[in-house]
Amino acid sequence: MKNPHYEWLGRRMREYHRTHPWSLSEGGLYIPHAYWHMTETSLSYWDDVGFTLNGRRIIVWWQHPRYVYWDRIKSQAWGEAGDDPQDHWLFGGGTKNYKKVGKTGRRKKLSSYTSREPSEAQRQYYAKLLEIERRLCQEGIDLEVRPSWKWERLSWAMGVSLVAPLEVRNEQEVTYLAHFARQLILRYTTLEKEFASFVYDKARWLNDQSTAPTPFDADTAPLAGKG
Repeated sequence: MKNPHYEWLGRRMREYHRTHPWSLSEGGLYIPHAYWHMTETSLSYWDDVGFTLNGRRIIVWWQHPRYVYWDRIKSQAWGEAGDDPQDHWLFGGGTKNYKKVGKTGRRKKLSSYTSREPSEAQRQYYAKLLEIERRLCQEGIDLEVRPSWKWERLSWAMGVSLVAPLEVRNEQEVTYLAHFARQLILRYTTLEKEFASFVYDKARWLNDQSTAPTPFDADTAPLAGKG
């Protein structure tokens, strides 16, 4: 029996795809990020790619297991650092900036804000947090990350959350990522078949760190936008 909610989502999905077309590559993929800053030896952390399948838009949110591991390191660091002073320095107590408007320039309009400097307590907290993160990166933590994937129906696409030990450093590799996700969706392959017994653990993390230490801006590893 058909599910009315899923039927509605399907209609919304197709309508959104029709009225909000993607800018696609020659291979028919939506590739939102640039890779000029990455080399063949770079370690990748996460990326997105989109494609259409049976008239429906598919968006893949991919993470390497090392990114999941890194994210847990950050969470553990926050826990070890203790209570955040909650200085609210980004939005509280800032300076309002105005620009002159009108023909005479006598009127002014709020145009931006300048954040104040964080308090000494907040700066000390950030320094402590960063030091803990660096220590945990060097030592590793007791965590095992296995490949996984799941998908969900959205009003604008089918979303696929994929954790797999691939490397995505250029358009050729992101093309393979899209192909692999399509194979999973169509049940032509499985994670168990492709990555049997794979576990990302402390040993793999420390090996990665010896090769290319994790950049502390790994959350934004791919560059948004393509020039």
